[in-house]
Amino acid sequence: MCDENTLAEDAKFLAASGTTLTRRQFAATTGAATIFAWLPGAAHAAGLIESEVSIKTPDGVADAFYVHPPEGTHAGVLIWPDVLGLRDAYRLVGRRLASAGYAVLVVNPYYRSATAPVVPADASFQDEATRAVVLPMARSLTPATNVIDAEAFVGWLDDQDAVDTSRKIGTTGYCMGGPMTMRTAAALPGRVGAGASFHGGRLVTDDLDSPHRLIPVMNAQFLIAVAANDDERDPVVKSVLAQAFEAAELSAEIEVYEGAMHGWCTPGSRVYNEVQAEKAWGRLRVLFDDALA
Repeated sequence: MCDENTLAEDAKFLAASGTTLTRRQFAATTGAATIFAWLPGAAHAAGLIESEVSIKTPDGVADAFYVHPPEGTHAGVLIWPDVLGLRDAYRLVGRRLASAGYAVLVVNPYYRSATAPVVPADASFQDEATRAVVLPMARSLTPATNVIDAEAFVGWLDDQDAVDTSRKIGTTGYCMGGPMTMRTAAALPGRVGAGASFHGGRLVTDDLDSPHRLIPVMNAQFLIAVAANDDERDPVVKSVLAQAFEAAELSAEIEVYEGAMHGWCTPGSRVYNEVQAEKAWGRLRVLFDDALA
């Protein structure tokens, strides 16, 4: 996930490129009615059914965003946002997936501490004030809270009329959400059929509860999209993951996205990379269309 090394690498990248759209520019130039169209190649979201929902968990009530096509039943998808939490950028991602035919739940992982949004729309992790808000909340989350939440959120999805429970559920995660997808798949191997991590952090650690150690109990296909600077910092991660998935006889596409910085898939990120984000989106669609059919 984001840390001090990421900050330094992003600053160097931005200084060299000078072309990345900032969050403030993103918010200032994009109105509420047209913000979704800013996503390259995004399908039109008109006609989708969406709502802000509350979900009971053993630890309280979680706020979340739920969106799905207007008719029929669909495979469910659970989205874990990055370190800045549930906000409009991830509502866009949810709408785009719903436009592709999925019933999508985007959750606030920080519900124990605050309702979303936990930071202003133009907030950036590069800002010290933003980090002061989100880092304590991020550090309060544990593998145990992740499993508690995954079970509650997947259970809630399975109770929705728009969700086809005969089809497997998919889950995606960004930054700190990457390991959450793996824990979700391990906690619910009978329901989760596909997972995707985009610039996920700490997928492989020395801890006994490292996400990669959970792969043997999963029953899901995976997409692991790795930021180039994350790979440069820890190049063995991709090999450890590949070996673990192979040993478990699970299909996994693991790729380092050339020139893509940590955070490149999130709309409005200062390091958003349109070409590589669209590539990652295309690979996600292939994964879900296959594993959740």
